[in-house]
Amino acid sequence: MLTTEQACDRVHDIVARARAAGADASDAVFAIDRSLSVSVRMGALEEVERSENEELGLRVFVGRRSASVSTSDLGSESLDTLVERALAMAREAPEDKWAGLAPAERLLRGTPPHLDLDDGANDDPQTLKARALAAEDAARAVPGVTNSEGGSASASRTLMALATSHGFTGGYAQTSHGVSASVLAGSGGAMERDHAHASARHARMLEAPEIVGRRAGERAVARLNPAKLASGAMPVVFDRRVSSGILGHFLGAIGGAAITRKTSFLQDMLGKQVFAKSITICDDPHRPRGLRSRPFDGEGLPVLPITLVDAGMLETWLLDSASARQLNLEPTGHASRGIAGAPGVAPSNLYMASGSTPPETLVGEIDHGILVTELIGQGVNGVTGDYSRGAAGFLIEKGEITRPVSEITIAGNLKDMFLALTPANDLEFRFGINAPTLRIDGMTIAGA
Repeated sequence: MLTTEQACDRVHDIVARARAAGADASDAVFAIDRSLSVSVRMGALEEVERSENEELGLRVFVGRRSASVSTSDLGSESLDTLVERALAMAREAPEDKWAGLAPAERLLRGTPPHLDLDDGANDDPQTLKARALAAEDAARAVPGVTNSEGGSASASRTLMALATSHGFTGGYAQTSHGVSASVLAGSGGAMERDHAHASARHARMLEAPEIVGRRAGERAVARLNPAKLASGAMPVVFDRRVSSGILGHFLGAIGGAAITRKTSFLQDMLGKQVFAKSITICDDPHRPRGLRSRPFDGEGLPVLPITLVDAGMLETWLLDSASARQLNLEPTGHASRGIAGAPGVAPSNLYMASGSTPPETLVGEIDHGILVTELIGQGVNGVTGDYSRGAAGFLIEKGEITRPVSEITIAGNLKDMFLALTPANDLEFRFGINAPTLRIDGMTIAGA
């Protein structure tokens, strides 16, 4: 695999070619990926997959017109042809007065922060096979587990570089390691399925596969013999497995594209109360070894920890340069760039801060309610905030988690849900987006 310096040379070179060929401005992104995964089932090796990819994306501007192209052919003549095609496309594109590179004065200068995102990812197939087998064996060993969909383990390394024609060039490498298991419990038409997985930037930080597998088995067994549930309004507790989904809906509503298009249910809520006063939501791109940490954003701007919601108040939108210009604001360092196309926006390590109440207390105060451990479908209207999703979990009766329930629907409106939300004190940083256990009273439940 190339070094970071070599990757930076490639994007710097293609940007220079574009300027020399007549582009008024340009930027380029280069990514090289190497991944290895092993899957097993019923104690036997099922599949080994290895992939290596290199791809380069170029965006050029001719006045206010722009075009994006990408290629995996990195030969010199092919790159010259790529530049010619991009410029020809840009000259025929419609004008966009908001398009353009990030403000030059805002670009990251100096040495990017070191975030310890790369451990080399040198795991071999034998190591990954042993990890996958250990996860599946632990899951199958749980009493009540009757079948397996398999265990898997993976390791990957990605090197990314970005250059702009007005002065930025930077790159970084990051690795990712994962392990998972999925099993079934019960028999016949009463079988239930569940899974567990873990991921980390460094292999040594990865949760033990035996723990992951046992968790998958216990989850599957716990779902056996689900009870019927009558419809009605009741409190809902979102387990940490699914609570981050609430943050995902919030992110969709504060992204620059949704605000500029006026398609967000939080359209006019900047600087206003959108969550309960106990809620704080932060984004931290500088978390060492974080699953979404990054030294700069997709336009070459510096990134900093930021509070999105403070004591329930919405403090900022997530803006790239184009949406910031349209709103007459400053970009927030949340631009996210793929190989092709213009930047969008995305958070880094987003989290909702812990509350002060133990999850046992949130549950213990409920006479009749639901603990949700799985959400199904995408029944959320980003314009109105209407929320309706399939779910499964457990019945809460007189403060105790009792019988499993499935095939239910939970419904409400996100504006009301945000204001009624109570966080527990059990936040863990296990994923890219994290939230503690959450309780929302008064949701509508439709039973089977």
